[in-house]
Amino acid sequence: MDCRLSELRCREVINISTGTRVGYVGDALVDLKDGRIVALIVPGPARFLGLFGREDDYILPWPCITRIGPDVILVDGKGDIRRDRRERRGFF
Repeated sequence: MDCRLSELRCREVINISTGTRVGYVGDALVDLKDGRIVALIVPGPARFLGLFGREDDYILPWPCITRIGPDVILVDGKGDIRRDRRERRGFF
């Protein structure tokens, strides 16, 4: 099955080990040397109606992705999913 990165961005990510919804794919880490996807990045949840930015991003390594379906991506992230610090910006 072939898939473009733009098509992955529309898919919801579910952690099957906890049964929780992680969010939607926002970006990907690509190894330019080999041309392979290393990890998918899911933006963290919004803080207080989005007024105070977002929490840290989820980094989903490619080996923890178990299934990519037409509308959902299933990950088995018992301990592999990590949070990446989001750059903090001021109001202005």
